[in-house]
Amino acid sequence: MPSELVEPTQSEAKRIDNARCLILACGNTLRSDDGVGPRLAEWAAERFREDPRVRVIARQQYTPDLAEDVAAADSVLFVDASVKSPAGRVRLTPVSSRSSAADQSSHELSPNQLLGLTRSLYGSIKSHAMLLTVGVGSTELGESFSQLVESAFPRARGVLEKAVLRFIAG
Repeated sequence: MPSELVEPTQSEAKRIDNARCLILACGNTLRSDDGVGPRLAEWAAERFREDPRVRVIARQQYTPDLAEDVAAADSVLFVDASVKSPAGRVRLTPVSSRSSAADQSSHELSPNQLLGLTRSLYGSIKSHAMLLTVGVGSTELGESFSQLVESAFPRARGVLEKAVLRFIAG
């Protein structure tokens, strides 16, 4: 799965417009457990590959250019690693768009800031926006996951799948 957006074909552009759920994952696959978001995005892309209501994007960080993609979707599920949670802990929490433009960086944004930017630029307010996190044990250089994070993947996939199915059901 490419981690960057490419120019969509005409059929892909239609799919973007019709996406009910955008899965927006971030993380660095070269920093051990920080790669949990992209790995879950790969799984989600495969799981929902035949469902035009679901779109998956994986990046190293949430950037302002993603506001257009967020605005085009009915709901958004952010997926990321968390250094604030114990290693392997899976959490699903609501995200609101309560940040202001003054709080925003030109390079990377939090999920709240990205929703705030989407609201400011497109007038789009997401009624369904959630953040799925997995607590990290290590962000050292490396491409493998700690045992606690590796063990958390089945639960994280289950939480992700349930959230997406709830979002696309309406």
